[in-house]
Amino acid sequence: GSFDMNDPIADMLSRLRNAIMVGKNTVRMPHSKIKAQLLERLKEDGFITEVTKNTEEKFPELIVTIHEPGTPCKISGLERVSKPGRRYYAKANEIPRVMNGRGVMILSTSQGIMADHTARDKGVGGEVMVKVW
Repeated sequence: GSFDMNDPIADMLSRLRNAIMVGKNTVRMPHSKIKAQLLERLKEDGFITEVTKNTEEKFPELIVTIHEPGTPCKISGLERVSKPGRRYYAKANEIPRVMNGRGVMILSTSQGIMADHTARDKGVGGEVMVKVW
């Protein structure tokens, strides 16, 4: 597919989506701190199994284990919410719920990157980056 280098997060979502579509359970992508943190949140919420940083190469990579072989993939959809050309911010009490809480929005807040339920608990809003269900 076409990878959008102007939007590394959209690129990350494309790589995950493409891997899931062809039934691959791991995917590699260029490392960035923000992607690593987003993926950590997805891991905490049980959407992916593991995320590791490979620093052997000249350009560090993230290796994502989407799910264990022989187990079903937990992700049915990934969507970029806030885009470089159209930022989307929400206050804590305005963060939309995804599929009655089965899905998750991941936000970039003043207190770091966190899932919507954490942001609501802490009473912080921020940029709604990604929607996963």
